[in-house]
Amino acid sequence: MKGPAADRLRRLRWWLTAVFTIANTVGLLILAPVVIRQDAQRTTDSVDASLSVVTAPVLRLIHDTNALQVAAVTGDPLYRDCPQFAILSGGASSRTTALMSFNNCTPVDSTVLNEVATQATLIKSGVVLEDRTSVDGYPVRIKAEAFRYPGSNAPDGAVVAWVDTREKAADHQQLVWVILGLCAGLIGAAAAGSYWLSGRAIRPAMAALEQQETLLAETAHDLRTPVAALRALAETAVRDPSQRAELLPRTVRLAGRMGDIIDGLLVRARLAAGVEQLAVQPVWLDQLVAGVVEDFPAEGARISLVTAPSMVRADPTLLQRAVGNLLDNALRHGRLPGAAEAIVTVTVADGRITVADQGPGISPEIGEDLFERFTSGGGSSGLGLSIVRWAALSHGGDLKVYNGDEGGAIFEFQLPTERQ
Repeated sequence: MKGPAADRLRRLRWWLTAVFTIANTVGLLILAPVVIRQDAQRTTDSVDASLSVVTAPVLRLIHDTNALQVAAVTGDPLYRDCPQFAILSGGASSRTTALMSFNNCTPVDSTVLNEVATQATLIKSGVVLEDRTSVDGYPVRIKAEAFRYPGSNAPDGAVVAWVDTREKAADHQQLVWVILGLCAGLIGAAAAGSYWLSGRAIRPAMAALEQQETLLAETAHDLRTPVAALRALAETAVRDPSQRAELLPRTVRLAGRMGDIIDGLLVRARLAAGVEQLAVQPVWLDQLVAGVVEDFPAEGARISLVTAPSMVRADPTLLQRAVGNLLDNALRHGRLPGAAEAIVTVTVADGRITVADQGPGISPEIGEDLFERFTSGGGSSGLGLSIVRWAALSHGGDLKVYNGDEGGAIFEFQLPTERQ
């Protein structure tokens, strides 16, 4: 569907998609850093807890004596386990001599360890937690906790423990990448979902706009033939005043038919909108078709009509439009090149209207597409046959087309018959 109104609706869909996507993106940008910071804090707390498992028992051993008892510390299982620890004076007391745990789990420069131990002895809390680098360049977490011997007024040294944090950092980085991937996926899903939802939201407006355009196109299509017929009658009456008495009733009937067409178009629009039902009633199909053929402008054409009594239940206005469109299509496309006139045969029997012409027939490439709107094999709008098929389906019938054995196209408009 084209036009400024349709373009505005499409732009509205993109604007709605952009707004929904941006809103979801902002929410994710707020939530993702919170989750990442919480995981980083959880990782840090986990590492600090593992260090406290080392420093706390060593401090208890030290507090039980007035000086560092090497045997008490070296006899503890922590001495030969990881994380690694050290007891350092940090320059605070001569009573404390340096002691390193047995295993060299993560080599760290002694200068770095003494520096952290000194900081612990100088601050009020006596606890220092820092992230440093090992001798091999790996990240490590160091905890230093100052201690006093019984009766001492100042710190006598600090217990320093450290652990390699590469694995924890790798786990945290992996979580960061997972969160970023999820955010990207959710943003993409939000964009796709919002585009789909906005499409559903504006679909009624698009449908209404399409119905409006279709109604206008069908109005122009259906009124073209009766207007041409009125013009022909008026021109004939002007040229030959003696025929006015004969032409006037036909003119009145044709004007009434135009009014019926307009009413039918409005009914079609209301039916498509679901606010009205077909005005179904018993109809003599042969009489209805005969009336349409009689009023149809057939200059340059010969229409033969063969009927048998046939009653159907249908909306007469829609049937008149359908028959008129079939005749119009036959006269437009049912003439061979160079032929003096178009020859059309209309047969009515058993609820079936057959319109046969002697034209070039229907191309196999077109087939059923001939009944779609704006699809035509002869350069016209293609609305006429689509209206005919819609009328047939609305009454529980069908419309078929095929080529005759001797050439030409044959259209069969079938309706359920009414028992008499």
